[in-house]
Amino acid sequence: MSLSESALPFDDIRNLVQSMPGPDEGALAAVRARDAQLTKPAGSLGQLEEIAEWLAAWSGNEKPKVTRPLVAIFATAHGVADQGVSAFPSSVNRQMVENFAAGGAAINQICRSNDVGLKVFDLAVEMPTPSITEEDAMDEAHCAATMAYGMEALAGGIDLICLGEMGIGNTTVAAAVLNGLFGGSAEDWIGRGTGVDDEGLARKRAAVEAAVARLNGEKDPLEILRRVGGREIAAMVGLIIAARLQRVPLIIDGFVTTAAAAVVYAMDPGGLDHCLFAHVSAEAAHRRTLDLMEKSALLDFGMRLGEGSGAAVAAGIVKAAAEMHSGMATFADAGVASKDG
Repeated sequence: MSLSESALPFDDIRNLVQSMPGPDEGALAAVRARDAQLTKPAGSLGQLEEIAEWLAAWSGNEKPKVTRPLVAIFATAHGVADQGVSAFPSSVNRQMVENFAAGGAAINQICRSNDVGLKVFDLAVEMPTPSITEEDAMDEAHCAATMAYGMEALAGGIDLICLGEMGIGNTTVAAAVLNGLFGGSAEDWIGRGTGVDDEGLARKRAAVEAAVARLNGEKDPLEILRRVGGREIAAMVGLIIAARLQRVPLIIDGFVTTAAAAVVYAMDPGGLDHCLFAHVSAEAAHRRTLDLMEKSALLDFGMRLGEGSGAAVAAGIVKAAAEMHSGMATFADAGVASKDG
């Protein structure tokens, strides 16, 4: 998959969104028919059965399986971080990328325990985008190219993709994107992120207000993305679209990854049907965003780390759902009497 050379790069993105396929109804029907014959009372595995149906519908596999899951972490830097909107300095970006590589981060442990692959995509962590309070984060060509880069994360036969991100200041950027998409005030979208104090929260509010004021009422989701977003959000938007086109089920992590999902939703409200939302973040605006998009999350663990950590936990549950459906014997296979005899 590639974007063509054009005078208006976003037109290529819009065309891809318009061509996204729907669910595989045949695979979904086959899963439901098999589920009715499995050695258990009907509906007794609750949401696990729904997850198996979701996997079948969006992968096209009548016996859904997850053999090559991957957490893709997109790491970058934001100029707005220099305005004191985070509890940590921007130098942490490079340090955390190195920590991922050394296997020392939380996400490394979760991936190891659930047998999920991990790949970190360094989106120029040494070169922050301009501060969104003063300048656009990206021009159209840069933003579209970053989205195309995100699409490439699906290479290599991945059959379940989990979104992850890392970038000091990116909850501020995500809040600006969501404020631009859904309206309201900056107060509706900001939270303490990595743990800012009251003064830091005030700076964060002011930064979001200034960024959204620069939008001057802009409603085009891709324009909002390029002007007040960040490279990691752009890459994740691209990956969400690519996953749909390539029929790879996708798990959304927390607040920042949901901001990327919201860009796709604003382009096409059905554009997230192939996505499972892993958890509800401790950032209050995350629940608000899910409610506005009429989405529900699998878990509510009070997590707010990022890194794809919630998505990786959810991937373990998705793998279990696939194994449950595909590996369980039917009543006929096991010689067990069904409810009907």
